[in-house]
Amino acid sequence: EVQLVESGGGLVQPGGNLRLSCAATGLIDRRDCMAWFRQAPGKGREEVARILLRDDASTEADSVRGRFTISRDKNILYLQMVSLKPEDTARYYCAAGRPYYGLTWSCETEHWGKGTQVTVSS
Repeated sequence: EVQLVESGGGLVQPGGNLRLSCAATGLIDRRDCMAWFRQAPGKGREEVARILLRDDASTEADSVRGRFTISRDKNILYLQMVSLKPEDTARYYCAAGRPYYGLTWSCETEHWGKGTQVTVSS
């Protein structure tokens, strides 16, 4: 069974940085993909970034591109966040699944962590 445990959230001032981590255990293999999502109070869940485990190809959402970077080291997924803004305040979730290939690719998530809270406020 796949288990995902996020860490690294917290309170940070606008303009600050944080790095989130997600430790993955269980049957993750090179055919899988992983992703970071976030959900702010009263809003829907938004995919922030995703990565293919076979070659580390990745993509970030337009709202965070240039500020957030997804990466991994073996079975730990990271989200480096710089120049944080108050609108980045949300609960951040790690997810894993299988890629779906269309005009581009998406990560069809099957497993989720419980999330870590990120609050950007002065």
